[in-house]
Amino acid sequence: MKESSELIAPRRVSADWKVRAVSGRSRCGVLRTRHADVPTPAFMPVATQASVKALTPEEVAASGARMVIMNTYHLWLRPGAEVVARHGTVHDFARWPYAVVTDSGGFQAYSLASRAKLSEQGYEFSSHLDGSRRLLSPEESMRVQGLLGSDIAMQLDVCPPGTAERKEVVAAIERTTRWAERCLAARCPGQAVFGIIQGGTDVELRLSHIETLSRLPFDGFALGGFSVGEPRADMHATLTKVAPQLPADRARYLMGVGTPEDLLVAMGAGVDLFDCVLPTRNARNGQAFLTTGKIVIKQARYLDDTAPLDSECQCPTCRKGFSRAYLRHLYVRGEILGHRLLTLHNLYLYGTLMAEAAAAIRANRYDSWAEAKMQLMRS
Repeated sequence: MKESSELIAPRRVSADWKVRAVSGRSRCGVLRTRHADVPTPAFMPVATQASVKALTPEEVAASGARMVIMNTYHLWLRPGAEVVARHGTVHDFARWPYAVVTDSGGFQAYSLASRAKLSEQGYEFSSHLDGSRRLLSPEESMRVQGLLGSDIAMQLDVCPPGTAERKEVVAAIERTTRWAERCLAARCPGQAVFGIIQGGTDVELRLSHIETLSRLPFDGFALGGFSVGEPRADMHATLTKVAPQLPADRARYLMGVGTPEDLLVAMGAGVDLFDCVLPTRNARNGQAFLTTGKIVIKQARYLDDTAPLDSECQCPTCRKGFSRAYLRHLYVRGEILGHRLLTLHNLYLYGTLMAEAAAAIRANRYDSWAEAKMQLMRS
């Protein structure tokens, strides 16, 4: 393995972020990748298995998304990275013409902790499909992501739970740093790689890890290890202190977070990129996000409700006049159309939030706009 000092070099620009406007700490710009220019701030719908559940690629793009996130661990197991590579890239495989980020598999070691054994070599998984043993090392993660051909590969990291003791968080940071060096040494030519900052809600540890990883030639940086069991107020407080300290010349990505209010807080702290399962998973569970909060469509109060989900929304679900009563009927009866219509709506709401945030930043009024938005959501 190369020494850290050998990796401190001018970075190879494979995902170049350029600022277009600033309002307070919030930023808007463009992230240039091999497959698309992605306006930021941007929300990435989650396409774990190379598919945003219930939607076609055209429908996902119509929500404003120009980048999705897919999962290395799941595609490694099924159908296999080599199968995807025979199609060209994961873009060709999924017929998604825009940018793709691939998560490294580190979060799966957290979420499937009972099936993963951690060592300095990597994670030894017992496959949740057939129980077979597989080693996901930093080198293997980069090899798989290279075969998938994503625009941005994430380094393999260690994600401690939000309740972890400080010594466990420190150990996770140190191993994540060592793995960062190994991932950079094994990167696929032309593929961007983002480093992942750990540290839980300990601001001192987060800032120290930023200082360490910033010396390495990453194309961007992500904040990992949030929304993993810590109090939400602690997450927000940490974000506001940590995010502005990430390198200003590269994209800043908050992984796996969160609600519209979480995104407003993070954008106010200078975060550019987001992903989260909430808009799609919650839609399948009957929850719709609104400009005035959220509703659970299965509740009996919507049995005769002729109103659309959100009168302010321009998504196909609301624009075509599907009523809350009809959407409740579809959901209660288990009709796939109900999942599709709710998912379309939620992704449009997130996409609209990003577009409105960018407009507020360009007008240099982000903070006042975000505060009004949050008050409306809490009404």
